[in-house]
Amino acid sequence: MKISSIINRYVFKEMIPPFVINLMFFTFVFLMVEMLKVTNMVVNYNVGVFTVLIMLAYSTPYFLTYIIPMSIMIAVLLAFLRLSGDNEIIALKTSGMSIYGLLPPAMFFCLLGCLLTLFMTIYGMPWGRLSFKELTYKVVSSNLEIGLKDRTFNDSFEDVVLYVNKIDALNKELQDIFIEDKRTQDIVSTVVAPRGKLFKEPDEYIYHLLLFNGVLYQVDVKNRSTNYIDFETYEIRLDIKQAASRLKQGAKHRKEMSLFELRDYLKNSTRRDNRYYSTLMELHKKFSIPIACFALGLLAVPLGIQSGPTKKSFGLVLGMIFFLIYYLLLTAGLVLGETGACPPVVGMWVPNIMMGGLGLYLVFKTANDRQLRIVPIVTNLLKGIKSRLHGRGGA
Repeated sequence: MKISSIINRYVFKEMIPPFVINLMFFTFVFLMVEMLKVTNMVVNYNVGVFTVLIMLAYSTPYFLTYIIPMSIMIAVLLAFLRLSGDNEIIALKTSGMSIYGLLPPAMFFCLLGCLLTLFMTIYGMPWGRLSFKELTYKVVSSNLEIGLKDRTFNDSFEDVVLYVNKIDALNKELQDIFIEDKRTQDIVSTVVAPRGKLFKEPDEYIYHLLLFNGVLYQVDVKNRSTNYIDFETYEIRLDIKQAASRLKQGAKHRKEMSLFELRDYLKNSTRRDNRYYSTLMELHKKFSIPIACFALGLLAVPLGIQSGPTKKSFGLVLGMIFFLIYYLLLTAGLVLGETGACPPVVGMWVPNIMMGGLGLYLVFKTANDRQLRIVPIVTNLLKGIKSRLHGRGGA
């Protein structure tokens, strides 16, 4: 019993360093996707670096939801590749320990990953998305140009629709502007101008748009009359308080809902539309992705043991292939489940069942000292791809 506990601690410790390294690496890779937006905000809109770092921190729980299962699988795989490559697995077998005896530390490690991912899906992700949304609005309210997008109709302002063809972030100038203003009762004003500039009042919610050399069209709906005015300068007051109230009072996105809010929505919903199925998928996803730590970790054990004696790099590639297959199945399940083409419970849980079932089968084969047929199949496949690439290169 004492020897068994020592081995369990030894195997468990082998998985910690690769997990931490992979967690940091993949988090950095995912955050790099946001770096273009961050650079644009810092350089062009003078957004503080501290504010940007907080925004990245709010985005991290969403990334970690997918990164943790990935890191768990690779950590288990690398640990068993190392043990097998150094012939420690053979030594343990010689001493009378079965492969099944190595599963407890791996499964306990997967349990910790599952609990951490569960915390992210239930608490971290909704908190992060809501906090990110609120902070983004505060940034936009102080730098309205961030909220405006080229070639996009913006209806954030009360009874005003704004379209801008091009935005010069450095000079804060707008080019080719179209505005529809319905704030005056029974009168619809349409303004077209080639150039304009934004000015901010001390009140963070009030902006003034100064337009140059444009045309103002007015339609009196009540009297059925129209007129137009050519102007050199024309000023429009923009109030974004309405957008602030929409943010506070508007319905939450399903990714922003807590576990109880998701259940309440599903319980009270009377329509079986796309939103209902998407919300149901979100509820199942909060539990299926954490459980994936067990399915992927279990699959990594036999892959590491069987691939170790050959090449560590091959075992790692093999693990990444199965990991890619899992996420392709998960993506397909999301698409089919959100449209109602298949039950959400099937779309979310089938990838776990398939990977976990395959992992159990491979563990059984490995424990009985049977060579995995999948290893030579993948080896031949990789050799075929390599030969074709060399053939094309030679041609």
